[in-house]
Amino acid sequence: MTDRLGELTAAKVAVWLDDLSRVRLSSGGLDQLRREQHVVGVTTNPTIFAKALSDADTYDWQLRDLATRDVDVEEAVRMLTTYDVRWACDVMRPAYDASDGVDGRVSIEVDPRSAHDSAKTIAEAKALWWLVDRPNLFIKIPATEAGLPAITAALAEGISVNVTLIFGLDRYSQVMEAFLAGLEQAKANGHDLSTIGSVASFFVSRVDSEVDKRLEKIGSEQAKALRGKAAVANARLAYERYSEVFSTDRWRALADAGAHPQRPLWASTSTKNPDYRDVIYVEELIAPGTVNTMPEPVIHAYAEHGETHPDTVTGAYDDARGVFAALESAGVDLADVIATLEREGVEKFEASWQELLDGVRKSLAAAGRGSSSPGDAARGNADAAARAGGNA
Repeated sequence: MTDRLGELTAAKVAVWLDDLSRVRLSSGGLDQLRREQHVVGVTTNPTIFAKALSDADTYDWQLRDLATRDVDVEEAVRMLTTYDVRWACDVMRPAYDASDGVDGRVSIEVDPRSAHDSAKTIAEAKALWWLVDRPNLFIKIPATEAGLPAITAALAEGISVNVTLIFGLDRYSQVMEAFLAGLEQAKANGHDLSTIGSVASFFVSRVDSEVDKRLEKIGSEQAKALRGKAAVANARLAYERYSEVFSTDRWRALADAGAHPQRPLWASTSTKNPDYRDVIYVEELIAPGTVNTMPEPVIHAYAEHGETHPDTVTGAYDDARGVFAALESAGVDLADVIATLEREGVEKFEASWQELLDGVRKSLAAAGRGSSSPGDAARGNADAAARAGGNA
């Protein structure tokens, strides 16, 4: 059988899983994806954790322990999520070691309610870095205006960063500037740059969803012909900017000091429109040195029928600019699209975070105070044994 994910890996695209749960960890499912499906990284977000904690009883023993200790809901959420991320870091450690620290990364996001507060974001990034305590961790910081100085500050402390919620080209340029400044400060602070990693998560499918909605409203034949083209064009032009920045003398000085480039990561890669090919945001964004983080259904879909070409990005910059010009001509305000997506992205993660808090609050109440049982302890021991197996 054709190993399509292997071909994608050979094209220098890192395959990451956009999902995490304790069921996936305790069952060995994540390790299986690493061993059999070329998965070399994991991303999480508040939506993923809210779903994981609502769908399974594998958290019950820990919830009972937390309830017994009278832990408040905010701390409980951190204990539950960092437990899973720490475990996932251990599972992905072989990929981290095999890639000299480039892959094998697992991401956890700062509280999205702090997206517009630089000081809180920096403080939480430090706290999460200390709490998980794994070298292959990424702290996710949103690419808001307040997030930019937090990105630089975290990197300057030697903290590896996944910059999330990037939608527009100008903001992406600011993210790369924040990355370079952070590494320069880290070097001045005496940190080993070879241990600091970063990716820039450029969201894809949401761009098409927002642009297509506007094209439908415009309603002209010219507008309708542009549906499904904006997201890929946007990402391709982002890669062009990446190529330019990481060929400068400024970058080469950091690379000579051991730094790894901040790779573009294609996020939100599941198609929202059933009329589009289910792997379009993988096939159309193959370029060296990129990451594509996919939900498991997309991983399996690509394994079944994905088509890998050596590079579907770098020769298409002029076409991408043509798409942008046509969208503007049709009446789509791309600047407003990007502003809307960033605002809604933060709002959606805030809503998911609140859903997560509410779910854990209810679970803590249901667990009761001081009601831990021998069965809960046994389940916790089983999780510990599974984690030990992942570390072997």
